[in-house]
Amino acid sequence: MAEPGRAGGSPEPPVQVSIILPVHNSECWLDECLKSVWEQDFKGTMELSIFNDASKDDSAEIIEKWKIKLEEVGVSVIIGTNNSSQPRGVGFAKNRAVIQSSGTYLCFLDSDDVMMPQRVRLQHQVAIQHPNSIIGCQVRREPLDSTERYTRWINNLSQEQLLTQVFTSHGPTVIMPTWFCSREWFFHVGRFDEGGKGVPEDLLFFYEHLQKGGGVFRVNHCLLLYRYHPQAASHSVLEETIWNHRVRFLEDRVLSSWTSFTIWNAGKQGKKLYRSLSPANQKKVSAFCDVDEKKITKGFYTYEESEERPKPKIPVCHFRDATPPFVICVKLDMTGGAFETNLATLNLKEGKDYYHFN
Repeated sequence: MAEPGRAGGSPEPPVQVSIILPVHNSECWLDECLKSVWEQDFKGTMELSIFNDASKDDSAEIIEKWKIKLEEVGVSVIIGTNNSSQPRGVGFAKNRAVIQSSGTYLCFLDSDDVMMPQRVRLQHQVAIQHPNSIIGCQVRREPLDSTERYTRWINNLSQEQLLTQVFTSHGPTVIMPTWFCSREWFFHVGRFDEGGKGVPEDLLFFYEHLQKGGGVFRVNHCLLLYRYHPQAASHSVLEETIWNHRVRFLEDRVLSSWTSFTIWNAGKQGKKLYRSLSPANQKKVSAFCDVDEKKITKGFYTYEESEERPKPKIPVCHFRDATPPFVICVKLDMTGGAFETNLATLNLKEGKDYYHFN
């Protein structure tokens, strides 16, 4: 029995990969982005699912032009649109693009980024082996000299660190425009937050993914040109919002199973972390440690804002005299290797004896 509208009765094969592309006023990058979809060397079935979120520029025309080219090479294109005057935000647009798609696997892409031709093929190979994981990849930053520390971090985390360095201010250990995962797993985690501007929807999804036992892998090839520009949506998220999510996640995932710990950094960041903790977790802080002689000589930090009487006084000691486990609030890759060398002298295991928070 032929399917309705299908000549010859052969049903179309199921789509293996849907590329998920939210678009909002992206005309200056869209040609390059869509060309990179067209250039994929993946031999399986692939579709492009675009959600155009109230663009006011020529994005729609560019999409229509590429729809023809892509369908000529066997990539079907689904286009959803928010026609209202206001965009609903990137979480909403990504969810809609996923819902209207049908692929077994989802390949996330941002409209200002460019995929290398082998991206879908290489990530698909890994995703098949790890159905409950988010697969990322290495990236090349454009312009090259923007966010050098961040780019080094993204590209060089070890397999273990993809799971242990999830509390830092850098955010997810594989970045969202490189995500590739199964459709089934995406819905198991439960969609992106649709709160719109100011919501770190990638981070919240990533944390929920980890809470549900999801894995994280990275293909160690540069498969994405990752563009930096000040208009990026990620800049609209308040740092304070992200800080609060990170603290709660650290408390849930790590501090809940520790009876006491040391905060490595007796300066501003360490004290801020201490003040952000729940009262129960504040009581677990046995000391701050540092290398700054002045702070160590003073001997303790008084928590002035406390309601308690007498006010809590937390000892400050040299890092060599401190007791693990540590929550480390010292920025990585900032001290010319001095901090990393100090840490290495203690022979501790990351993810057991310490976690990085900064």
